Amino acid sequence: MSKKKKEKGKTEKKSNRTEMLDALERSFRDSSTAGLMLHQAVADRLGLHITDHKCMGMLCEVGPVTAGKLAEFAGLTTGAITSVINRLEKLGYAKRVRSMEDGRVVLVEATNIERFGARMDELLGPLGKRMRALSERYSVEELRLVHEFLGEAIAESREQTRRLRGNVAGPKG
Repeated sequence: MSKKKKEKGKTEKKSNRTEMLDALERSFRDSSTAGLMLHQAVADRLGLHITDHKCMGMLCEVGPVTAGKLAEFAGLTTGAITSVINRLEKLGYAKRVRSMEDGRVVLVEATNIERFGARMDELLGPLGKRMRALSERYSVEELRLVHEFLGEAIAESREQTRRLRGNVAGPKG
């Protein structure tokens, strides 16, 4: 193979990689927007703010936690999480309880988990089934790669959220 053909091949590979990285970046933005719009629609159907919906999901997943820990999970201030908890309590989705181990500690726990779970299944069950069917098209190795990549992307998004909220020093701009 001539030197010119080798250089052309390298240039094409670099161009294809750049195009794929650009396409992947657009897909990240599209995925984020689609997820945000989906969860806003779910929150609307539940009569909740989107933040309340996501915090309720966290409470169902992790169990009773302090308001401070829930604020940390959600990336909210303690003042903002107080408003979320108040709204969830008013709608019967959460309550404040004293810790059994330390009566000075107040925990937030999900209530009506079955009702919330049933509504979530009603609203998101069809999507879950379709995503499972989509995933079935890929090998275990491919799914493992996607899972690893998404885990790293999620960790990076959380780190950037902390940086933007001022919890971590980082470059400006």
